[in-house]
Amino acid sequence: MTSPVDKPALNPGRLAIHAVLLLAVLLYLVPLVVMLLTSFKTPEDIGSGNLLSWPAAFTGIGWAKAWATVNGYFLNSILITVPAVLISTAIGALNGYVLSMWRFRGSQLFFGLLLFGCFLPFQTVLLPASFTLGKLGLASTTSGLVLVHVVYGLAFTTLFFRNYYVSIPEALVKAARLDGAGFFTIFGRIILPMSTPIVMVCLIWQFTQIWNDFLFGVVFSSGDSQPITVALNNLVNTSTGAKEYNVDMAAAMIAGLPTLLVYVVAGKYFVRGLTAGAVKG
Repeated sequence: MTSPVDKPALNPGRLAIHAVLLLAVLLYLVPLVVMLLTSFKTPEDIGSGNLLSWPAAFTGIGWAKAWATVNGYFLNSILITVPAVLISTAIGALNGYVLSMWRFRGSQLFFGLLLFGCFLPFQTVLLPASFTLGKLGLASTTSGLVLVHVVYGLAFTTLFFRNYYVSIPEALVKAARLDGAGFFTIFGRIILPMSTPIVMVCLIWQFTQIWNDFLFGVVFSSGDSQPITVALNNLVNTSTGAKEYNVDMAAAMIAGLPTLLVYVVAGKYFVRGLTAGAVKG
């Protein structure tokens, strides 16, 4: 008769670590829980209860008012974010491909100068960007914001793609050249199909940065062309009469849902893509 398999003894140290991590998660989620509960309360319920109290009666009035206020700006953010993400990712892929596979005189210097864009704070580009948009007739438009985000994001997407592509064996490119494949043929048929992890990294990175941006939105847009982050700020700080915290919280949840959804759906690809090009060979 075989003896039953002994269960491994519980490690007190591991249990303590898990308990601390669980406590940290609960503390981190408290603001989200407060926002969610408040968004479903009535103003009277908010005034009479504490922040973590359960709503006396769930109501979607706050969500309805919030959506009626920010739905146009939500669409603006989509019209700004989607093309800016796609364009900056596509150009970054080409830049990374050129800088890693098609070396030319001064390519390393060009790449080094391009990296400065990753360290430039937003404030340093406000004046030159405003001047450029004015000359192009794109001031206070969604198209102007798309251009600003594409240009500012190119340094990051180029860095991501270049660091990923240097891990791809150069023998693949050399063999394709010997077979007569040209620049775009190699890129489209060999390099791009291998780029799914880093493409996901750039899409998630750029989507998060552009959707959550406030500074560029408040400086380079006005009126009906503003993104949802600016509209949310205006809603919270310029409301008149009694403060409707349920509307403010619902609007904040609406503004944050797209980025939350992106990370829930594709977050695992972000980590994989960042580490995929960590080792050359």
